[in-house]
This record gives sequence, C-alpha cells and structure tokens, in this order.
Amino acid sequence: MHTVVERELELKLVLSPERAIAVPARLTYRTDDPYAVHIAFHIGSEHPVNWTFARELLVEGVFRPCGHGDVRVWPTKVEGRSVVLMALSSPDGDALLEAPAPAVSAWLERTLRVVPPGSEAERLGIDDGLAELLTPTTGRADELWLRDPWPSDESKDGE
Repeated sequence: MHTVVERELELKLVLSPERAIAVPARLTYRTDDPYAVHIAFHIGSEHPVNWTFARELLVEGVFRPCGHGDVRVWPTKVEGRSVVLMALSSPDGDALLEAPAPAVSAWLERTLRVVPPGSEAERLGIDDGLAELLTPTTGRADELWLRDPWPSDESKDGE
C-alpha cells in the first residue's frame, strides 16, 4: 500500500519586485516515488502545470540555497515573513515562486515521517528485484541459457 502526503497552498508568482500574483498549488509526495516531490500549479488553464524534482532539494532549500539548472531553491525573508523561493526554468519559460516557509516545512516534516531520509530505496524494492533476477533457476531454462547459440563452424570428428 502506498501513502500520499498532500498539501494545498497558495504560492506567489513573482513578476517583479513590486508585483506578484497568487497561484494555487498542490504539493504531493508519494511513497511509491520516494525520492521525488510533485507540485501542480493551477494557473487557470484546463490542466495544471506539473513539476517534479528531488525531495532532498526542497528539504535543503528550506535551510540554504541549493540546486542549479532547472530548479533552484532558497530561503529568505519578504516583508518580515519567512519564505522559500523556487526558481524554475524550462524551454517554455522561467518562473520565480514564493512559498510560505512554515507551510512547506510542515508538509516536508510529514513526508520525512512517512519515509525517513536514507530509507527511500527500501520503498522501491530494488534489493528484492535484484535478488529475484540473480537467483539461479533450475531446469530446462538453465540448459537453454547455457547452450551455445552459435554452433561451431568446425566439423566434428575430422570431417
């Protein structure tokens, strides 16, 4: 069974130092995808804009600047409020989003209680899958596997 941790919140899309617009968003964490966080931005279109990136990036970004490339996250203060800024870049454009740090931190804490850091791989079942792949089987399948698929061109018995 998989667990989903979600949080609806209002982010701000920063257009300039003086102007920002509200953007409803949903943070989602799923235990069947334990390394990732998903954010759906509801921008008034038929379908939300979805972003997925490493949970570890958001966890670190609450405390200090991190990331490079498409996703960068850092904490700051805006008008005395603690916020987390997320700079997102794609071929379609760039966005700077401001999220309330207490709400993001509380949601992250919930995800960390469900899947503590360092235990993500256990959720994926990689070890079980590898064990199954590497377990020797017996019977005809082994004979077929071990048989040379390209018989020798050499003739037998000196022919």
